[in-house]
Amino acid sequence: MDNITHTVVGLGVGELLERSLPPEADTRLARTRRRLLLTACALASNFPDLDILLSGRLPDPLGYLLNHRGHTHTLLYALPQALALAALLWLCWPAARALLRASRPARWGLAGSIAAGLGLHLLLDYTNSYGLHPFYPFDGRWFYGDMVFIVEPLYWIAFGAPLAMMLATRRARVAALAVPVAALLFFTAQGYLGAASCAALLGTGLLLGMVQHRAGAQGRAALLLALGLCGVYVAGQGVASHVGGQRIRAALQHIDPAGRVLDVAMTAYPSQPLCWNFVSVESDEAAGRYRMRRGVASLAPGWLAPLACPRRLVDEGGRVTLAPAIVEMSEVTASLQALRQLQRDDCHVNAWLRFARAPALSMATGEASDYRFATTPRGNFTTLHFGAMRGDACPQGVPGWADPRADLLAMPAPTTPAQATLAEGRRSAPAAAR
Repeated sequence: MDNITHTVVGLGVGELLERSLPPEADTRLARTRRRLLLTACALASNFPDLDILLSGRLPDPLGYLLNHRGHTHTLLYALPQALALAALLWLCWPAARALLRASRPARWGLAGSIAAGLGLHLLLDYTNSYGLHPFYPFDGRWFYGDMVFIVEPLYWIAFGAPLAMMLATRRARVAALAVPVAALLFFTAQGYLGAASCAALLGTGLLLGMVQHRAGAQGRAALLLALGLCGVYVAGQGVASHVGGQRIRAALQHIDPAGRVLDVAMTAYPSQPLCWNFVSVESDEAAGRYRMRRGVASLAPGWLAPLACPRRLVDEGGRVTLAPAIVEMSEVTASLQALRQLQRDDCHVNAWLRFARAPALSMATGEASDYRFATTPRGNFTTLHFGAMRGDACPQGVPGWADPRADLLAMPAPTTPAQATLAEGRRSAPAAAR
């Protein structure tokens, strides 16, 4: 998720924890505790993204792809991050130090705020299609939620509205509420957010603001409701992603019975559970190739057509109808043998394939890119110019992430003696060529 989302959610959960603890007897200590818990939770909600500083350890784009959402996004490395943040707050904040010495609830609150912030960061990052590998080094696999768009304005509204209503003065409340409202209207006007989604978000903000107003100065009902609404939304998105993915798989299998659908990466649109972008990965071993398709799907055929999704986020392309409410915008095919040989023989491609969930390969240009990010506004940041890197030293310190497309890279087991002989010949050919 974006860091605005991480920060707003961290502030909201920090405030909820603060209001759930027994109050401090001293007013000065109470003010310090509130500031400490909100600060700790907001910082912890962003702390794992400090791995961006490690991008320079590998050549572009490997440094970013293999180190961002890397070790700092694992459960094992959450503990040293928690200790480092607690030590930083202790050393740099004398008032907080005095509070923590005197108050047991403050100590529990600080521990809870840091743990919640780090846990929420991993959970929010898991929900989108970029993925992470939280169980490394015990398990190097990537895990993808495929549920929520990487910038989801519901979180801004759900936690932002109650937090704004908690500010002391009317002017501050109006100013704090105006920022997310202006952002929603801007993104709607620019075509990144649907009008119905914008209206629903504004209504949600109004409801939460009213709940907070009725809850009073120390009430937490609005924050609990915000947390519940976000949980229900994510769960609903998970169901919608699963249903949409199954429909797409069935349509692709019907179109090409000889192919095998290995994966359908689902990307949501902001606050729109009925519209989905997808990238499929299909393998045809007999033909020696694999295909990937980018497209748009709607879960409400006859009510919301795929091309009625937010216009600035819908791919431009050929618009080939695969099934009712499932439209293909573009596709690429590549050689299975070429991909597998590059993995064996090219150390840069081998490292890059530890990230690529949808590896688009162009031998003509000497480029490889992840097809999930083919239409990002700043271009495909995953593109590896492996042709220009031939002869370069192999990258050092490559993390041990599992290949997301191990199913595509693995040679199928031979079923007959003739196939076994052919497979052995193919395996020995690259070595003989070298």
